[in-house]
Amino acid sequence: MRRRQVVHAALAASATAVIGLGMAPGVLANPPQHGRHGPILGRYKHLVVIYEENHSFDNLYGRWGTVDGERVDGLRDADRSHTAQVTQDGKRYTCLPQNDVNLTSPSPLPTTCVDAANGVPASYFRNKPFTIDSYIPANARTCPAPGVAATNGVLANSAGSEPGGCTRDLAHRFYQEQYQIDGGRQDRYVTGSDAVGLTMGVYDTRSLPIYKYLHGAEAPHYVIADHFFQAAFGGSFLNHQFLVAARAPIDTSAGAGGPDANLHSVVDADGFPTTYPLYKPTTTAVRDAQLTQACGPTANPTVACGDYAINTIQPTNAPHSSSTTRLPLIDDAKYPNIGDRLSAAGVSWNWYSGGWDDAEAGHAGPLFQYHHQPLNYFAAYSPGQPGRAHLQDETKFIAAATKGMLPTVSFVKPYGAENEHPGYASEPDGSDHLVDLLKTIENGPAGKDTLVMVTYDEFGGQWDHISPPGKGSPTRGVYDQFGPGTRVPALVISRSLPHSGVDHTVYDTTSILATIERSLGLKPLTSRDAHVADLSGALRSAGAQPGRRGN
Repeated sequence: MRRRQVVHAALAASATAVIGLGMAPGVLANPPQHGRHGPILGRYKHLVVIYEENHSFDNLYGRWGTVDGERVDGLRDADRSHTAQVTQDGKRYTCLPQNDVNLTSPSPLPTTCVDAANGVPASYFRNKPFTIDSYIPANARTCPAPGVAATNGVLANSAGSEPGGCTRDLAHRFYQEQYQIDGGRQDRYVTGSDAVGLTMGVYDTRSLPIYKYLHGAEAPHYVIADHFFQAAFGGSFLNHQFLVAARAPIDTSAGAGGPDANLHSVVDADGFPTTYPLYKPTTTAVRDAQLTQACGPTANPTVACGDYAINTIQPTNAPHSSSTTRLPLIDDAKYPNIGDRLSAAGVSWNWYSGGWDDAEAGHAGPLFQYHHQPLNYFAAYSPGQPGRAHLQDETKFIAAATKGMLPTVSFVKPYGAENEHPGYASEPDGSDHLVDLLKTIENGPAGKDTLVMVTYDEFGGQWDHISPPGKGSPTRGVYDQFGPGTRVPALVISRSLPHSGVDHTVYDTTSILATIERSLGLKPLTSRDAHVADLSGALRSAGAQPGRRGN
């Protein structure tokens, strides 16, 4: 695996509050050139970003193996010091407890491991990764009916269960993930989770539909990026905001006396905001809420504070849920997003979302996720505003790809049942939908001129062995007080790539923005996307020169 030399720099605080950088020489090899509106990376006419849900790299792609003879950094590279999970007081567990109803002991699995001293009286699982498919296969009837909550999962073949091999959902929140990463040791995912041992579950990578498709007959070439990290700690809401704006939005109603003043989190001395089965707060006054902790003399100085929205909060614009807790409209003039930049430059683009038309008409599907629509939080995309026309249904993307009429930039967000989210979506069914989208693009009239980026918004609460960039981390890259967080799967795909490959460059979600900006001569949105690596390294890993069209 290639390792990169780095230099450090510090930036002044900004809307993204950058606190440090570790950059490889050449990260800015393609600096912004304002006013130049060329193709994506000088060779592709279209960029499609497919944004899936909630899996860490090791959880989904950890057994990818090799590509064209080059090894992918996966499970077999995980050393014990970044794998074995520890208790709140730093002791290694012997066994891992489970509370997914299909993994518990003594039923339905026998008790083969007891670690009572560390709070594990009965388990089938040792302190190491395990293969989910071995216990919850892809065809298992363990999925809930759409819209039905199942906190600890659905017992196989129970009344109302549906096929798809679903697990329970796992906590994936801003402060919890920082605790789980543990300064790059990667050893507190179990203790910092409501789903405990499920955090160490992984899938049989080579059984996934996406793996089979990319290694089947007439498949397009691809590059797997094995050092791609979610931009921000925590969940879907914040990472969608970083995908389009490279920053955490500010709740302008959260000041003293404001209507959102009570939405601040409260964390203990370890930076943790709540109680979980294996974590007990060091103070009684904790709160896991929508905003960062309030700044002040009692704030924990080791984690972010302020009026930043970090956990799921509803948009002011419809469509939204019935919750009255909503983020005030984001002012595009003050805090622009990539859509604003593209529109101002006259570049064609759209955000396509599964189920959007139904949701906008007032009858959203039961698995439509309002917080997965990041542009709907901005004033310029309110109903009646010109930007609204860029928010479209996924069916329109499929039609455009089929007819060869894709815009220059497309963001595609599948509907809940098809986005691979643990808890309410089937992993194999979601992977099937991903394959269908790729086939539509690659077999369409614009296939050879289209570069597809597939990645996941965040880790979904699941362990990964690679330390993300951060203070003291062995992984060198750009970071700030909001992230990046856990490594996530990432693929760059096109049937015009010369061959497949592996790219070890350190990226995060904002690298997508950097690619768009540097290709099209757009001004960076924040200091984060100004300094991260763009995806030109992926093209080089596939034997293509970023400025030349492939074979």
